[in-house]
Amino acid sequence: MTAPAPIIVLMGVAGCGKSTIGEALSTTLGWPFRDADSFHPESNVAKMSRGEALTDDDRKPWLAAIAAWIDARQASHAPAIVSCSALKRAYRDIIVGGRPGVYLVHLAGTQDLIGARMAARRNHFMPTSLLQSQFATLEPPQPHEALIIDVDAAPQAIAQRIITSLGVVRP
Repeated sequence: MTAPAPIIVLMGVAGCGKSTIGEALSTTLGWPFRDADSFHPESNVAKMSRGEALTDDDRKPWLAAIAAWIDARQASHAPAIVSCSALKRAYRDIIVGGRPGVYLVHLAGTQDLIGARMAARRNHFMPTSLLQSQFATLEPPQPHEALIIDVDAAPQAIAQRIITSLGVVRP
């Protein structure tokens, strides 16, 4: 039996660099990257744009869509990278739980560092005002559950650290 295609799931609070690191990994590995924001139903985007935090019920179709995408990639034997805040263990169980070859990477940083990065970005629907709720909701994974990477380095250095730590290679 062939091993499942590796899937890297980048998790962390808004503004931690999931999209930036996902793109850096994609460029280096030659694997496609899909940003979790693209899985949100329009109602979730509208809610966040109004500065309202999502509920667990709001997140259910979003998490299901990400999980289905991961399953489709693995069924096609196609490695990939996807981002998802995955703030709660229950969310991670939906998208990672029981799937061999799915690697969870927690992009971790201080609220001050990430807040400064969020304040500097433009044209994003997630307001900085929701960062506190993200940190309040976060149930950090334990080292046996995820590769934990500090985001205080340059994106390419972070991407290389992930590649080295996971032992993944460009096909």
